[in-house]
Amino acid sequence: MQTNQRRRVVVLGLDGVPLELLRTLSQQGVTPNLARIALSGHVASMRVELPELSPVNWTSFATGAGPETHGVFGFTRIDPATYSIAITDATAVRTPTIFDALGERGLTSRVVNLPNTYPARPMRGMMVAGFVAPELSRAVFPPFLAGQLAGMGYRLEADTVRGKDDPEVLLAELSATLDSRLAALDLFWRDLAWDAFVFVLTETDRLFHFLYPALEDAEHPLHTPCRELMRQLDRVAGALLERFDALPEPKRLLVMADHGFTALETEVDMNSWLMAHGFLQMERQPLSELDATCIGAASRAFALDPGRIYLHTAERFGRGRLLPADALRVREELRTMLLDMRYKGRPVLRAVHLREELYNGPLSASAPDLVCEPMPGMSLTAKFDGREVFGFHGRRGTHTADGAVVYDSLGRPAASPRDVGQQVLDFFGARTQY
Repeated sequence: MQTNQRRRVVVLGLDGVPLELLRTLSQQGVTPNLARIALSGHVASMRVELPELSPVNWTSFATGAGPETHGVFGFTRIDPATYSIAITDATAVRTPTIFDALGERGLTSRVVNLPNTYPARPMRGMMVAGFVAPELSRAVFPPFLAGQLAGMGYRLEADTVRGKDDPEVLLAELSATLDSRLAALDLFWRDLAWDAFVFVLTETDRLFHFLYPALEDAEHPLHTPCRELMRQLDRVAGALLERFDALPEPKRLLVMADHGFTALETEVDMNSWLMAHGFLQMERQPLSELDATCIGAASRAFALDPGRIYLHTAERFGRGRLLPADALRVREELRTMLLDMRYKGRPVLRAVHLREELYNGPLSASAPDLVCEPMPGMSLTAKFDGREVFGFHGRRGTHTADGAVVYDSLGRPAASPRDVGQQVLDFFGARTQY
């Protein structure tokens, strides 16, 4: 029987949520609304794009494409001429989004708190961008939304700078941003004048980075308040699920995380390791952890977050001296040595991927030469002012490339974040080919 009802897709993003943790919390009654996802036969665990970071994977969802096409490879990007580092945002995305593709077909999208969409670009619909989003006026489209959201006290992001040293502050901040997400849900949803609705909860990522052990350890002094925050998050997610249930058919619910999570064993500063082994040399004292302008001409390699290794070649970087024949030799030497790195006798890296093994697309030449994939519990960083390879710097949880929750109400869980984006397009017959 044919229907003329409006087709709708709803996407719930659960930043950094691993399926196994969500199953455990659901079985324990902490997340009763999300239990319908976690305990469903339509759920699976997903392996995400590398590097296993939010800007990489949420952008892969938002474009239906991989890093080799959309151009986002990490939280930071480097100018090869000046060596200045910039924080990645929507201006780094080099391909149209799924919202652009839907808009071309006359379809309307509403987007709440999707990372790496700042500054918000014009679209057919409404958006409030997610992390990194420093200024509300540039985080919204259309612009009038800034006044409405400000009047509601909308919070773009929790204050994790204060929160990392004070768990009570962190939990209060995350509770406040969850209230903001719920208010935005009501504002964006209520007139039903949309076809695709994307709603991302990033509070899980912040909680897990600083307090992941508290969720798993019943004896941890913050076990109860952390579980209570997850109850609040479940109520917010439940508000979305309740609204979805009330929609008429045809409809589709997709749920995804941008990576998994696990307890942190140690942070690993890749640039400190490169310096210790003679691959990276500094011309002067760095001014900050992001001061790559101090990279010396004699350097053969350097790292950007989290484990992206770039060969300092003459053809790619202004002060680079490494010639193509030497670059291949250095790359193999680096790969062998990196795979041999140990922490307390245990391998640090699960794999060291060559650029051509991961990326095959129009922007592959912009990709790192090597991408390090850590063993579970190892958090790779890339500081330019670091001194120690191993250590703790306030965090207690870290990302994993495996185990991210993914769900499809039609029973076809996606294999990767880019596939979730393509599923949105598929539902409207708008699939793109890159």
